[in-house]
Amino acid sequence: MGHQSFSSPPINPLQRLHVYDSLMMNAERWQLAHQYHRHRQNVHYQSLNEPGIVCGLGVRVITPPDDAPARFRDLRWLEIQAGIAIDVEGNPIIVDPSIDRKFRIATEAPTTGTLTVYLVASYVEPQNLGQKNTSTLIREWFRFDEKTSPPTEREVELCRIKLQPNGVQLANPRDALFPEVNELDLRYRSQAQARPQAVVSIATSFNTSDRNFHNLSYFIQSVETLYPALQGGAQVGQIDLQTNPTEYDLIHLTGWQVLNLEQQQIDACNQYLKTGGVILIEVPSDGSMLIEDIKNIIAYHFEMPLQSWQELNRTHPLRTKPFLFAKLPSINEQTLHILNAGGIILVEGELSAAWGLDDDLILERHDIRTAQELGINFLHFALRRRQMTQWLQ
Repeated sequence: MGHQSFSSPPINPLQRLHVYDSLMMNAERWQLAHQYHRHRQNVHYQSLNEPGIVCGLGVRVITPPDDAPARFRDLRWLEIQAGIAIDVEGNPIIVDPSIDRKFRIATEAPTTGTLTVYLVASYVEPQNLGQKNTSTLIREWFRFDEKTSPPTEREVELCRIKLQPNGVQLANPRDALFPEVNELDLRYRSQAQARPQAVVSIATSFNTSDRNFHNLSYFIQSVETLYPALQGGAQVGQIDLQTNPTEYDLIHLTGWQVLNLEQQQIDACNQYLKTGGVILIEVPSDGSMLIEDIKNIIAYHFEMPLQSWQELNRTHPLRTKPFLFAKLPSINEQTLHILNAGGIILVEGELSAAWGLDDDLILERHDIRTAQELGINFLHFALRRRQMTQWLQ
């Protein structure tokens, strides 16, 4: 699973209460004064951090409470552990141990197939502001909800459950890492953490069942671990290049796919490059004739002069950011050859084959790590190229 991308804070000006001598203070103005500080704090949190669980908020299946009506005494009851979470706006969701934290899943089982239910927590703004109240303090609150659609940005997922036909009988998972149907699935809970500089996204035309697609998925998962300033998108995208794939920072093509591009697809690629996108083309090491054809296509259709790795400036980001490469690595005893032309990276060799698990499981860990680090240089290059292109528009 890749990284979920959260929205940046809205670009709205901060407005504070204009204070002057003899200003009459009332409830509305008091709220305005404090809303400014909350807004400022929320902008700060949302700019530098991501929402998620801070501590606690575990979930377990329990027996029905003693006070539950007879018709609700079933195997649908959960108990949420006390804890703290923070939503996307920076609002704290504090579930203290003194309150009732039992919850019954009410969703009915599907008649066919499976249905995923999400248990989420969200912040609730106090509703009685400005009204007369004998209490000195007003508690900020929260709520638990079950839903059959994925959580929104303002909701923090606590668990999910895949239901199957023939009734709902919830259970704690026998293996928490591999839950089955009707068992609590805690694998998709997000932790509150520092916000990365960017979430990068890649796309390919491979089918999801293709080994190359799985290798790209392994690679996108490795980004956060090897270079935390960048994080991979939630999943690898799929494209057909019939339209400009502007939502992706990098698209991956094979040499054979490039040879078979139709004019409409070539036009889409050209437009994509103009928006700052990067196209990564891979050609097998034994495809000397193919590589020459690809070079001719790039020269004719994209009008970009190719430079070899050795010809690139010593400080070129492909060679230095964030990982330093002098000599290119070898994959399966075949040395890679890389050429660059603007937003096109042409790789002679099976770099992506070393981004994941090979069929025989014989790739050395060092080879996988080196290949992934070189790939992260490609992503970093793609991100910077796109950012600077957009800043100039």
